[in-house]
Amino acid sequence: MTHDQLIADATAARERAYAPYSQFKVGAVLLGKSGRLYTGCNVENAAYGPSMCAERTAIFKAVSEGEREFETIAVVTENGVSPCGTCRQVMIEFAPDMTIVIADTQGNIRLTTVRDLLPDGFTPDQLPQSDR
Repeated sequence: MTHDQLIADATAARERAYAPYSQFKVGAVLLGKSGRLYTGCNVENAAYGPSMCAERTAIFKAVSEGEREFETIAVVTENGVSPCGTCRQVMIEFAPDMTIVIADTQGNIRLTTVRDLLPDGFTPDQLPQSDR
């Protein structure tokens, strides 16, 4: 699957975002090692705390459907910002070496990895008796 295809799917997911408060729509698509794609969009809430980011939506959807290994996630925002700290922590839990494709709505793209965005992240290996 090409980065362009992933960005197109993330862009489509972005259109389904529920962002009435911030107006900041985010779409994501996650490529599992199985080859299956999982989409996500941000879903806001008037109380803010219960809101969910697009990246975590895609990852949690994949995990809830049995996928645990991931290759790439593409994230599209209007201005091409990178995933938030909470999303980075969730990503490092499952795929510390995963490629992250970050794109904006003008077609600018940059590639990075989870480890690059969270170089000293807290991982399951740091817990005693981790049965990951």
